[in-house]
Amino acid sequence: MSLVLYRKYRPKSFSEVAGQEPVIQTLTNAISRNMIAHGYLFSGFHGCGKTTVARLFAKSINCQNRKDGEFEPCNKCDSCLEINHGNSIDLIEIDAASNRGIDEMRELKEGIRFNPVKSKYKVFIIDECHQLSKDAANALLKTLEEPPSHAIFIFATTELHKMIPTILSRCQQFSFKKLNLTGLVERLEYILKQEKIKYEKSALELIALKASGSVRDAEKLLDQAVSFTDKDGVLKTEILQAILGTADKSAIFNFLDFLQTKNAKAIFELLTELRFSGVDLKEFAKDLIEYLREALFLKIDAAEESALILSLTKEEKENLLSFSGKYTEQDLKVIIDLFMTAENKMKYASILQLPLELAVVDVCYKNASAPLETPSRLT
Repeated sequence: MSLVLYRKYRPKSFSEVAGQEPVIQTLTNAISRNMIAHGYLFSGFHGCGKTTVARLFAKSINCQNRKDGEFEPCNKCDSCLEINHGNSIDLIEIDAASNRGIDEMRELKEGIRFNPVKSKYKVFIIDECHQLSKDAANALLKTLEEPPSHAIFIFATTELHKMIPTILSRCQQFSFKKLNLTGLVERLEYILKQEKIKYEKSALELIALKASGSVRDAEKLLDQAVSFTDKDGVLKTEILQAILGTADKSAIFNFLDFLQTKNAKAIFELLTELRFSGVDLKEFAKDLIEYLREALFLKIDAAEESALILSLTKEEKENLLSFSGKYTEQDLKVIIDLFMTAENKMKYASILQLPLELAVVDVCYKNASAPLETPSRLT
């Protein structure tokens, strides 16, 4: 059975980890200088490499061929191969979401006392550790404070603010960042070149935008898109749009053009056309709000270079600048409020596009001499 792409191309050395340079440099310096702590806390957005780096760290410090002053695992010794294959007896991974109680932590504490079977260190990776109950977290405190020399804890969390301070104070903390658009596209290009699959760069940019900085999410979307592509075909943007239920960028710009010219009839026809062509209108509403948000940013700073702006052509950016120029900052704020309210109402609407249509009416048919009103004041 072939592996999915995000597992097949999971980094096997520190040099392959994308977008986390400060974290990698600090950890590899510590390994090469043999300055290994007993508690680490990795925090950040999901899919950015926390668990992957934790496994790399465990693999490196237990590598049987790594020499003093080096930090990369050899990926050839028994210890490295066992970790790569997910069957190392000295690397214990725990999902705190399903093992969050005090009884599980007591069992863990019992296991910590025993020496590693094959390796120098016994490494415990506790994922989603913010979900540990208060009693379970407190049960770990004494062990974290005075751990046996062979035990290393690596906690991973997407919600750092939920961690209790006494755990935080006993760990070295590392913050993992979202990958930017360029970094994600480069990562996807690397995978497709390895797989010898041709592609349109705009398709990869769409994946990167939808992944919102998560490498894992981007690679999962890529895997899905590749499975829809003919064996000798090209990964095209329209394939991604069909999978995601999203509209072409031109539909967004047409919507914005009609909005600024107050052509509600054309917008209604566009929404109907999108619905019958299989576009998910809830996804369309999300995309629309994202573009309106960028229009507001461009109104405030015309040199804005967000991930979305960087994905636009010169003409598309000029169109968005033109749209933002038709409104004041306050008007753009209210328009965004109107469409955010519409998006929320779409979850419960019996006619899916109706909340969008009503928001369009509010924008297009307000008295031209009067400022737009926020949704809470509309009657």
